[in-house]
Amino acid sequence: MANLKLREKDLIKIGFPKGKVISVAINRMLENYRKKNKQYVLGILKEVLENPDQFAADEQLGDIVFYLQEELEEQEEIKLNQEAKPYQCYGAQNIDQGAKNQIEIAMRLPVTVKGALMADAHTGYGLPIGGVLATKNAVIPYGVGVDIGCRMCLSIFDLRPAYLDQNRYLLKNYLTEHARFGQKVFDDPMDDPILEHPTFKEIQFVKRLKDKAYKQIGTSGGGNHFVEFGLVDIQEPNNEFGLPTGQYVGLLTHSGSRGLGATIAQHYTKIAMDTCYLPKEAKHLAWLDLDSEAGQEYWAAMNLAGDYASACHNHIHKRMSIALGEKAVAVVENHHNFAWKEQSANGEEIVVHRKGATPAGKGVLGVIPGSMTAPGFIVRGTGNLASINSASHGAGRLFSRTKAKNSFTNKDLRAILKKHRVELIGGAIDEAPMAYKDIHDVMAAQMDLVEVLGTFHPKYVRMNRK
Repeated sequence: MANLKLREKDLIKIGFPKGKVISVAINRMLENYRKKNKQYVLGILKEVLENPDQFAADEQLGDIVFYLQEELEEQEEIKLNQEAKPYQCYGAQNIDQGAKNQIEIAMRLPVTVKGALMADAHTGYGLPIGGVLATKNAVIPYGVGVDIGCRMCLSIFDLRPAYLDQNRYLLKNYLTEHARFGQKVFDDPMDDPILEHPTFKEIQFVKRLKDKAYKQIGTSGGGNHFVEFGLVDIQEPNNEFGLPTGQYVGLLTHSGSRGLGATIAQHYTKIAMDTCYLPKEAKHLAWLDLDSEAGQEYWAAMNLAGDYASACHNHIHKRMSIALGEKAVAVVENHHNFAWKEQSANGEEIVVHRKGATPAGKGVLGVIPGSMTAPGFIVRGTGNLASINSASHGAGRLFSRTKAKNSFTNKDLRAILKKHRVELIGGAIDEAPMAYKDIHDVMAAQMDLVEVLGTFHPKYVRMNRK
């Protein structure tokens, strides 16, 4: 059996602080566990980290605990700036105070360059949902969010509006047969080039996630994720699709990177929080320096998750297109819950986190959904620098999930669906349309951020069953 090989980065990845404790730990493990494999040894060291008191008197591991505690005592908490940098806020009257408090804390981070709060904003973890934050050479895993690369995708089909009513049972059957949510996956997932992405081979932690990524590809998460058929109304004659103004059939999907993205987010958030010591109120804003190994790994893994989320949407739309026997005449796709390297007004590179915010650079297309009974909007970004080239990613929650469950009934949900002639497959009270802000108010608050090219009105909505 080969001799054990341990490196500093192996210990840092599992949470060890930099310092003498790492060299002590490596030496002790080589002395006592030289013939064991790396994963076994790292498992022991992780136990020492999580339960140091249990190993303080251990003959082989006690001095690791001694230097670990000494190192932790010497670590200094990173101080926030006294004053928060100013930020632009859209639709402030409809944004809860918790979201405003969160963005103000983010604006005090020493790495913060600029920030903005979109009109659909509400309280989240770290950054509020609807928060945009530009930093200098730092990426914040919780600033991206758990569902990395969550996105919208709209396919437009050259079918007349009457097709929706005339094929009611057929379309509902397509949504049942060709869409999967939550833990339900396809027996025959389609293959995809994304599964051969080099990041799956280059990062050991990510390599372990490939099998799950294969099983879940082409599926959607739970919560507010959906697949729906509806009516597209193109209103702008000079649109990028080359489509005449008028009405078409559309397929709109909302989902993200599934278990792959969630596991990546959790892993690197822990590394960030273990190495970037912030006050309690800011702990979820812990960042990774992009010059560090962990920062570079997260950046690569985040981009992989974003590409994987896109592949999932492509599979959903491909399955539905085949079922319809139609090829889309136009497709609009955009993502949120991501970080981009962009240039500031003075030409410096910044890292722009959009946690529940739509990229809205000049000429950039996107879809901003309403709710299952309210229209979504096909938009073109105006490139507004005050919003850091961003817009809302939807209507935004008015009620938390718990409050929605306690405020509405299934009867209320059925009544509003009937009123708007929308049919729902799956779903639950916490996603009731009444739990969301009025999308028209949100759009009115960001008229200078996007131009409206058209709308999408949901007709048949498929969500995760509860």
